[in-house]
Amino acid sequence: MGKADVTRERILEAAMAEFSAYGVAGARVDRIAKTAGCNKNLIYVYFGNKETLFTTVLDKHLSRVYAEMDPTPEDLPGKAGRVFDFAMENRDLMRLLAWSNLEEQATEPAARAMAQDSKVAGIAAAQAEGKTNPDFPADFLLTVVMTLATAYTAANPFGHFPEETEDTQALREHIVEAVRLMTNPAK
Repeated sequence: MGKADVTRERILEAAMAEFSAYGVAGARVDRIAKTAGCNKNLIYVYFGNKETLFTTVLDKHLSRVYAEMDPTPEDLPGKAGRVFDFAMENRDLMRLLAWSNLEEQATEPAARAMAQDSKVAGIAAAQAEGKTNPDFPADFLLTVVMTLATAYTAANPFGHFPEETEDTQALREHIVEAVRLMTNPAK
């Protein structure tokens, strides 16, 4: 990695911390620059503006999520468990997603929409093959699974981060079982 690439990565790391704490509106480019150890103007050279930097940070981390989270449309309970684990381990990313949803000026990365479409198509195919409950539309099932799996993160005002391992494990089991009951093709 060249010096420019290293600097760019430091900016992205600093921006992740800043945006997850303050969102786009509350984040300050001067704090990002100070944390990254670079000149503030360099951020504008690399990213153009604060909103593009936010979208770049979000896209970078969502791309990682898509790579790590294999789509398993015929095993939605297992997917819910994996998403729950990921959400518990990546609280800053969950806060970043919450900010993204709150601040409409931040654009949705194209990779996010493409991944969503692919997952919906996979669920629809699993429904057609009798592997997943066909009583609900595929896009509804995906939304419900993701909502349940992330219900106890900063992205949801009704949940809270469980602090103890036993609580976390029990909560995970409840979520997986709820998704299993909802998606089981056998009636």
